[in-house]
Amino acid sequence: MNGTEPLAAAYTWPTADPACVPFAVYTDPAIFAAEQERIFCGPVWHYLGLEAEIPKPGDFVSTYVGTLPVVLNRTEDGRVAAFVNRCAHRGAIVTRPTRGNCATHVCIYHQWTYDHDGNLAGVPYRHGLGGVGGFPADFDPRAHGLRKLRVAVHCGIVFGTLAEAGPSLAEFLGKPVLDRLARLFSRPVAVLGYQRQHVRGNWKLMVENVKDAYHGGLLHAFNSKFGFFRSTQKGEVTVAGGGVHSILTTFGTTGEQDTGSALQNVQTYRPALTLEDSSMLRHIEEFDDGIATSIVSVFPSFLLLHASNFPVFRHVRPKATGEFEMVWTYIGYADDSEEMRDLRLRQANLVGPAGYISIEDAEAVELVQRAIEGERSDALGIVALGGRGTDSQGHLVTEAAIRGFWQGYRKLMGFPVAA
Repeated sequence: MNGTEPLAAAYTWPTADPACVPFAVYTDPAIFAAEQERIFCGPVWHYLGLEAEIPKPGDFVSTYVGTLPVVLNRTEDGRVAAFVNRCAHRGAIVTRPTRGNCATHVCIYHQWTYDHDGNLAGVPYRHGLGGVGGFPADFDPRAHGLRKLRVAVHCGIVFGTLAEAGPSLAEFLGKPVLDRLARLFSRPVAVLGYQRQHVRGNWKLMVENVKDAYHGGLLHAFNSKFGFFRSTQKGEVTVAGGGVHSILTTFGTTGEQDTGSALQNVQTYRPALTLEDSSMLRHIEEFDDGIATSIVSVFPSFLLLHASNFPVFRHVRPKATGEFEMVWTYIGYADDSEEMRDLRLRQANLVGPAGYISIEDAEAVELVQRAIEGERSDALGIVALGGRGTDSQGHLVTEAAIRGFWQGYRKLMGFPVAA
């Protein structure tokens, strides 16, 4: 790099084979920096929060777009607005709480004050103090507001982008994702709680994990025994958004079933495994479409799971090349009965940092990261299950969604491909 070319142009994708992934994309600090420029500040829409989290004027939540701290809030006139949570004066974090309600956002360092749109509303000593000091006469507060995001809402889910131009939210998500989100958010939701998790791995490894249609019945002993997600189930993998989004779907019962020889050599399959309290395995039918499990990955880092009666989503927040934070949000519906609310809370034990199903995912990601750190620059992983194509598949024994992700990612990053 000569200091003038875009960061992304400094890397050449080493192979045209869509089933090969260079390990450098998980470990190279220059690539991580380029992602902040091309993806998180580029023409991409990012999950910010739920309207249900900010119902009243002044309500806010603090979040991230890539490594940029962001505030999402409800304005006095009822709109949703978002801005980068970095003071225009000296660059300090302005709003420090995770969530709350406030009339204005005030930086603790020098008390610069901003309204809910991120406009600069107050500057101490602007005209000096005791006849001395003050800002120059040409200082214009209107030129020193916080960087604003464009926001759009789909079914109560708030997305934002830092790009001034680019596709609309509907264009970015595409019909398959729009329809699946509308299925789950078909009526007002209620947030049941949150969990936060720190993982020592590259953020893209967790995104890949959710796109991986067949590890669920191999890695997770709970799945292979109780059947919440098995490769033997009837299912499909939908690749959308030019490859970067995906939807994994299973149909029919999620209970234990005759798997024949499919689990014969699966080490995690333990027929004798039981639960002292099996109440979480109970299922109340809520939809009439036959879908048992729905796993949606919205690029870059919004991961939604709905199985049985537990809807939950993860927001993956990159921190460094080998580090990310993952925030779990558990939801139900505002009109849930007490019985349904109790069932959702019981089933919440299946997911999260220590969930019966999800507990192994972060460990698997960290095992990968530890093994590839320091690997030679041309080393490659292979994702060839189901061929080399990136088309949607009518079964689960495929890595098509992962291949689609990397093709879309490479194009968005602007990486040329080696001859």
